[in-house]
Amino acid sequence: MKKLLTATALAAMIAPFAAQADYTFALVPKAMNNPFFDLARDGCYKAQDELADVTCEYIGPGEHTELEQIQIVQDLITKGVDGIAVAPSNAPAMAKALKAAADAGIPVMTWDSDLLEEDKGLRTTYVGTNNYDIGVNLAKLVQARHADGGTLCLQTGGASAANHNERLKGARDTLAGEDTGTPPGEALAGKGGWNEISGCPLITNDDGNVAVQGMTDILAANPDLTAFISTGAFTQWFDNAYRKAAEPYAEKMKSGEMTIVVADTLPMQLEQTKDGLGNGLVGQRPYEMGYKSMYILKDIVEGKTVEDPIFTGLDVCDNENIDTCVQ
Repeated sequence: MKKLLTATALAAMIAPFAAQADYTFALVPKAMNNPFFDLARDGCYKAQDELADVTCEYIGPGEHTELEQIQIVQDLITKGVDGIAVAPSNAPAMAKALKAAADAGIPVMTWDSDLLEEDKGLRTTYVGTNNYDIGVNLAKLVQARHADGGTLCLQTGGASAANHNERLKGARDTLAGEDTGTPPGEALAGKGGWNEISGCPLITNDDGNVAVQGMTDILAANPDLTAFISTGAFTQWFDNAYRKAAEPYAEKMKSGEMTIVVADTLPMQLEQTKDGLGNGLVGQRPYEMGYKSMYILKDIVEGKTVEDPIFTGLDVCDNENIDTCVQ
C-alpha cells in the first residue's frame, strides 16, 4: 500500500522548487568589455539576490557592435524572456527590433540610452541619466575655466547613440547660450565665443583604444586647443594609455590654459583627475541603473504603474572637490 504524504511533508518537498525564479529579466548593455556596464551588471545581480522570484540575465555584445546587440535582443524575444532592459547602441535600428517584443507581449524598458522620441511607445520607461544634463554640466565645468570661450574638440561614442547625441547637444547649447537644434546640435562656429576645430567631433564607437588615439592626435595637431570634452569614459578606460596621452599637457591643465573634462566617474578616472590629468568629471550611477531595472521590470509585469523617465542623478567633480564628489 502506498503511503500518503502529509501536508507538511509535501510542502517540504516542493519548497525548493517554489523558491526558483518565476521571472527572467534580461539586462542588455552596449558592450560587455566596458567597465561602466560592469557596474550595471553588479547592480542587476544585487537585485537578483534580493528578489527571490527574479533572475537577472546579463547579456550583450562582447564589444560595441550594433548588429550583434540587435541579434541578441531578437534571440531574447524568441527565447521568451519575461522582460528586457536594453541600452540601445543604435536607437532607430533597435526600435525596429523591439516591435517584435511588443507583438510577443514582452515588456521592454531602456536604460543608459533611450529610443528616439517617436519610438518611445515601444518601451514602458527609461531609467538612467538625463543625458542632456551630462552635456550641460560638462560645458559648465569648461565655462568655469574659460569664461571667454576658445577652441573646442568634442569626443563622442556611437554616431547613432541617442544618449551621446543628447550629451553633445547639452554641451553645445550651454556653450552657445542658445538652442543649437535637434541632437546632437549644430557645431559651434563662434557662438558663445566657442569654435569647434576641424576633425571633431571624434567618433569612438565606445572603443577605448580609438578614443585615446583620437585625443592624442588632436592634441598634437592643435597645441593651442582650449578645451577637450568627452561624452564617455572610453577616453580614460585604459589608465596607462590615457596617462601617457595627457601628461604632456598637465602644466597647461594646472595653469588653466587648457581643460579636459570627461563623462563618468569610474575609479581610474577619479585617480587621473586627482593626479591633475583631467579637470572635471560628470558621473552617472550605472550600478543603480542595473539594480533598479530588475525592480521596475517586475513592477511592469505585475501590472503596476511606473514613472517615465526615472533619473538616477549625477555627480559633478572638479579638481577642488574630487575627493568628495561621488555619492
